[in-house]
Amino acid sequence: MWSRARAAAAVLFGVGVSASCPNYADYSRRQHEPLSDGAFRLSYMRPEPACRTFNSTLVEDAITRVKDQIWDPDLSRLFENTWPNTLDTAIKWRGVAANNTEEELCFVITGDINAMWVRDSANQVAPYKYVLSSPADDVASVFRGVINLQARYLVVNPYCNAFQPPTESGLPPDSNGGIYSVTPSYNRNFVYTCNFELDDFGGFLQLSHDYYTATGDLDFFGKFQWVHAIQSILSASRAMQQPTYDQDGKWVRSAYTFQSQTMTAFGTLGNNGMSNPINDTGLIRSPFRPSDDAAIFDLSIPANMMMARYLTTNADIMERLPNAPAGLAQEMRDMATQVQEAIKEWGIVRAPSGKEIYAYEVDGFGGRSLMDDANVPSLLSAPFLGYLDKTDEIYQNTREFVLSRANPWYCSGPIISGVGSPHIRPGATWPMSVIMRAMTSSEDGEIISSIKQVLQSTAGLGLIHESVDAYSASTWTRQWFTWANGLFGQLVMELEQRNSSVLQESFQPLRYRDV
Repeated sequence: MWSRARAAAAVLFGVGVSASCPNYADYSRRQHEPLSDGAFRLSYMRPEPACRTFNSTLVEDAITRVKDQIWDPDLSRLFENTWPNTLDTAIKWRGVAANNTEEELCFVITGDINAMWVRDSANQVAPYKYVLSSPADDVASVFRGVINLQARYLVVNPYCNAFQPPTESGLPPDSNGGIYSVTPSYNRNFVYTCNFELDDFGGFLQLSHDYYTATGDLDFFGKFQWVHAIQSILSASRAMQQPTYDQDGKWVRSAYTFQSQTMTAFGTLGNNGMSNPINDTGLIRSPFRPSDDAAIFDLSIPANMMMARYLTTNADIMERLPNAPAGLAQEMRDMATQVQEAIKEWGIVRAPSGKEIYAYEVDGFGGRSLMDDANVPSLLSAPFLGYLDKTDEIYQNTREFVLSRANPWYCSGPIISGVGSPHIRPGATWPMSVIMRAMTSSEDGEIISSIKQVLQSTAGLGLIHESVDAYSASTWTRQWFTWANGLFGQLVMELEQRNSSVLQESFQPLRYRDV
C-alpha cells in the first residue's frame, strides 16, 4: 500500500503564505537556531509569524504562560515547537462554501501529505480546545471550518478516509499514485484514499463534542450539514454491522470492499476485497486500522469504544437541537448502547497470563488479536477517549499487557520504549504511544520517564516523529507529522491543569546535570 512514511512532501506552508517562505517539508529536516540550552540542544522549529498558516493570539498567550511554568529548557522548546505545529504549518486553506457564505471551511493537511484525513484533522485541531471558550475566539473558526468540511466529506463518501481540497479553495487535487478497486465507487477529484476506518466517524464526533463542550454553541450544529453527516454515519455504521452470513447461513454481500495493487499484505483486503468473515455481534466493522493498515479481524475494539463514547455525547447535542429529526438522538444512543454491550460480550478475553483483558480485534467466531497499535484509538488510549476510567481493572490488566513484551508490537531500547505498529516495522517505537502512556498515567515517575524518552527521540530536531528506532534516535520516519506534535502539546497542556508540578522537573540526563 502507498505509505504515509514514503509519501512525497512538496507542500508549501499554505495558501496566502508568501512564496518566499521556506518549504516546511525541507525546513523541518534541519536544525535552526536558537538551539535550546539543555543537553538535547533542540532546534527552534516555528516558522516566522508571516509564514505561519494561522496566527492565534489565544495560542500565543498560552504558550507564553505555560513556558513560564516549565523549568526544563528542552521541554520548554519541545512544547513551543509542537503544540502550535498544526496552526503554524498545516492550515492549507480557509474560506467559505460556494453556496453559503456563512458556512466556514478549513482544509487541514496532515503535514507532509497534501490531503485531509478525517481522523487526523480532528486530532490535529483538538489540542486547541484548551484555549477555546467562545464562538468568537480566534481558533473557534478553525474548529467550525474543520467540522463543516468533514461533514461534507462524510455525507458524500462516508466510507472514505482522506480527501482532496474543496473546489472553493482553487487548489488542484493531488494524486497518491495508487491503483484501487473500491465499493462504493468515488470521485478521485474529491477523495484522496478510501480506506474505511471506523475511527474517522469517531474523530468527527470527538471534534464536535470538543467544540460544543468548550463553547456551548448549539446553533452551529443546526446549520449546514452536521445533522446530515450524523445520519450518514449511522447509515454506514448499520451497514458495517452486518455479519458475513445471515441467520440461514446465506452470504451477505459487504457494503464496502477494497482491493489495491500493493507490496504489503496490509495494503489491501483479502477475500477478494471483502476481508475476513465476521459474526453477528453488534460491533461495527472496521476493515482498516487507524494506521491505514488492513485489520486482521475487522471488529476493532478501540474504534468501537470511541464510537460508543462519542455517539452518546453527540446525542446530547442532537437532542437539544430544536429542529432535529425526530428520534435521531435516541437512534444514536441505541447504537452506542448496542456497541458498548457488544464490547463487553466479545471484546473482553482471557490473556495467556490468565487475566481478563480487551482484545485489539475480534471476529465474533472466536478469532482475536492480542496486541495494540500505537495509533489512536488504541487499547492504551481507552481512558483518553473517555470510554472508561483509568482505574478500571480490566483496563489496568490490558495496560500491563500492552506495555510489555507480551504485546508483539511493544518495542524497547535505550532511546525510547513503547508501542510500535506493523505500519512501519518491529523495533520502531512510535512516540505517540509513549505520550499516550503519560496521558493515561497517574504516576509521576511514569509520566516523567515518558517525557524524557520523547525528548531524547527527536534527533535534535525538536519535533515528534511518526516512529523512532528504539536504539537510534537518528533513524526515524516522518519529520513533519502534525498529529503527533499536537498530542505532545496536549499532554503538556493537560499537565498544566492536573499535575503542574511535573512541569517543574528536570528532564536532563544525569551526567549533564552533574556538570
